[in-house]
Amino acid sequence: MAEETQYQDKDRNKMPRRAFLGATAAAVVGVILHSRYRTQPVEAKDQTPKDIKIVQFSDSGQRQGVVTVQTIIKPDAEWKQQLAPEAYAVTRLAGTERPYSGKYWDNHEKGVYHCICCGTPNFSSETKFESGTGWPSFWQVIAKENVKENSDSTLGMERTAVSCPRCDAHLGHVFDDGPRPTGLRYCMNSVALQFVKSA
Repeated sequence: MAEETQYQDKDRNKMPRRAFLGATAAAVVGVILHSRYRTQPVEAKDQTPKDIKIVQFSDSGQRQGVVTVQTIIKPDAEWKQQLAPEAYAVTRLAGTERPYSGKYWDNHEKGVYHCICCGTPNFSSETKFESGTGWPSFWQVIAKENVKENSDSTLGMERTAVSCPRCDAHLGHVFDDGPRPTGLRYCMNSVALQFVKSA
């Protein structure tokens, strides 16, 4: 009887340890998942549409002038309905697609890359280069008005996130290890872009 009580006491002591190990494992998995996708959608801070200026381009990349458009504010449910799951995870949850998995990292056709969410032109094939990273990379944006840059301190490092100024879609990040003439590397997610080939 004393022996049985001793084993029961040992089992009671093991349960909190098992629970602790399980909770630790769950926390590690949570951190890993959070590093790939956020759990909350990227939403505009101001829920009222406002006028902004962007530059319009032809499909061949010719500048057509500055236009005034309204920002696009939609409920998260509408974005989910409009976008493919991976495009939603990247653009609305600030995720990152796997390298070499997107359809544009190795695209060499001439044309313009637009925001998948609202169609704003963001990049031209004229500034695309092979970065060796597995993501479509550009040394310059198509027009400074057509992208927005914000500080991003997720993953324990300071980076510069690039988003669409019209709909707040997360497009990727910009780094200072690109080629001349800018020295910049706009590292974008294919699923955040829609390529329109030059006519």
